[in-house]
Order: sequence, then C-alpha cells, then structure tokens
Amino acid sequence: MSGYLDRIGAGSILASPSVLDYDYLPEELVGRDDIKQELASKFTAIASPEGASRAVITGPVGSGKTVLAKTFCRDLVRHLAGKRNIQIAHVNCRNASTSMRVAQRILHQLDPGHPDRGLSMGELLLSLRKMLRHSSTHLVVVLDEVDHMLRRSGDELLYQLLRIDEDQQGTGTLSLILISQEQVLDVLETAVLSKFGITNHVRIPPYTLDGLKAIVRQRAEAALVPGTWSDAIMTLLAEKAAPSGDARMVIELLSNAVERCEYRQDEHSGRKISIEDVHAFNNNLALDTSAHLEQVDELPPSVMLALLAMCRRLKTQETMTMGDVEGLYAVVCEEYEQKAKSHTTLWKYVKTIEGVGLIESRVATVPGGRGRTTHLSMPHYLPADLASRLELLLPKRLR
Repeated sequence: MSGYLDRIGAGSILASPSVLDYDYLPEELVGRDDIKQELASKFTAIASPEGASRAVITGPVGSGKTVLAKTFCRDLVRHLAGKRNIQIAHVNCRNASTSMRVAQRILHQLDPGHPDRGLSMGELLLSLRKMLRHSSTHLVVVLDEVDHMLRRSGDELLYQLLRIDEDQQGTGTLSLILISQEQVLDVLETAVLSKFGITNHVRIPPYTLDGLKAIVRQRAEAALVPGTWSDAIMTLLAEKAAPSGDARMVIELLSNAVERCEYRQDEHSGRKISIEDVHAFNNNLALDTSAHLEQVDELPPSVMLALLAMCRRLKTQETMTMGDVEGLYAVVCEEYEQKAKSHTTLWKYVKTIEGVGLIESRVATVPGGRGRTTHLSMPHYLPADLASRLELLLPKRLR
C-alpha cells in the first residue's frame, strides 16, 4: 500500500542535498576571481593593528553578493589568524529592517546572552564599544540587503558605526560591508558618504556563461554521485541560465533535473541526468529584475506610486483587477502624502507601466456574461524586488 513511497530516500544520484541549497557556502568561490581581488584591495588596512576598512557590494539578483561577502570574511579570519582577532557579524536587514533590530543582532552575534530589550540605541552602541575594547576584537559588520534598513530607519546607524572609535583610546575596532541590489551610495547622507568613501564600491555584474558553468560543475561535483552527470549536461544547464546571469537559477535548474532523474520511472536508462531531465523543467522563472531596473528608475514618481501599489498585491497573488489597483493606489498615495489621481489618469499610468513591459494585461468576461474586466499580472519580474526599489526611490523623487 505504501509502495509509492519506495523512491523516497533512494538517493541514487543526490549524495549531499545541502550542497544544492542557495545558502550553501562553497570552500572556494568560483567565477569571481577579479571581484575577490577587488574586494581584498579595499581591506588592505585591516592587517595593521589599528586599521579598519569598508566596502559597498552591489549587483543584480543571483550575482553572488552574499556568498562573496561570506567567503571573503571566512578567508579573512583564516588569513589573519594569530595576527589579529577578527570576528564577523552578518545581519540580513530584510529580517531585521530597523536600525534597533540590526544593532541588537550585531551584539547578539558577539554575545548571545546580551539583553535585547530595554536598552536605547545609545546604550547598545556603548555596549558594543566596551565589548570590542575589552576583547581586543576587530569586528567586521556585514549588513546584507541594507536597503531594507535604510528605508525604515535611514542611515544614522551607519554613521554611528563608522564613528564608533571617536573619543576612544585606540582606533580600528570595526570594519563595515554593505550589500544591496541598489546603488545605496545614492541615498546616503553626505556625512555618511564622506566617512564611507565613494571609491569603496564593488560592483558585481551578472555571471557570464563560463561563470555559470564553473558554479554548476562545482555543485555537481560536491552534491552528486560520481558518474551520474556529464560536462555536456552541465553546459546545457548553464546555457539555460545564461540570459539571466543568475547563479541561483542555474542551481535551481540542476536541482530540478536531479529531482526528475531520481524519481522518473524509466528503469532502463539508469540513474544518470539526461537532456530530457534538463528540458522537462519548464523554465518559466522570473527574469532578473535588477538587470532591468533602469525601466523603473525612469518612470515619473506619479507612475511609480501606481506600480508600487501593484507590486505589493502581486507579491502574494498572481493577478489583480483595476479595482484592486485603485484601492491599493489610494493607500500608497496616503502613505506618501500624495493626492490620488482620477480613475482615467490611473488607467493611463497602468498603460504606461504595461508599455515598458513591466506588467501584462488580459481582458476576461465577468462570470454571468455581464461586462468585462482587466486582469493584471507580472509574469517576468519579481514584484518584491521592484517594490523594494520603488520604496527606496520614492522618498527621494517626491521631495
């Protein structure tokens, strides 16, 4: 009766499932040798006892920003072992989007028992200074997806972290790395920008075909049973992901091909990934949003408000109607203290957004045959990423 479960756990191809997770940290970051060298050049000062460094890493979705920072920090700790006590605090600001939560998480990574309630921001920063002084630790703070914190709380925490050694004995207790899809330097206040330095910017382009080949081969070697894959199959996977330049896409394509090969019913073909396994997965993934952000950046602020309203709804459902748009648009306008435009003007905004390819529309007959309604969708982009970009841009554009 439970025979349909027999294939679960067979594992005839996949030996190490965790290697195909997005957050898997490889021993070596492949396909990014020049970027690794550039990031290392920003941290030459950290080798000296009182040196501190900073960098901003930006790039599109799937370009390897997080894995670059994590492998760099891991390798930095190893490289300076015995010379300097380096500790890393990596905070994802999507999950801790206020400056208070970010500061609390930094302290918790240094001291898991540190209280996270009842302390002001000033008290948290004072605790951080004392910890670093008493332990002779140099802390490298990595703020991933920092744009989420900047939208909610501004850049005051960045300013405080950059001046944490002021009025203290000694210097060089903290280095800072910011990670974002966005060009965050554009939204930093002058005081922060002057301390951070506009030259400390590492821009990561989408992966090339060769880079994607190196990634998928590295994952296959670590995750799969020897003899169950070929170089030709890895090349095919990389070619399918190449238009996006997205490492996550090529890993997902590999994972889906492995899954199909593990459980397909063809007992005569053996357990080896085939071309059919690769093509069986309908590669209907969203296009790399950040590669097309210029389309969003060029929209008038009034149109951006309408697009943000749509993005917020399309994050949780596939389609929406014009009625949905009008209701959410009014909420967004109120949020940004703008006067909502008329139905006719809003319709023109929607057609403008459709004209640049960000959304698609489909007219359908209302059940019962009375009237027609327009359904809007965003099949080629990630609404959450567009919303994040808009939320970062709008305060500046509406000034």
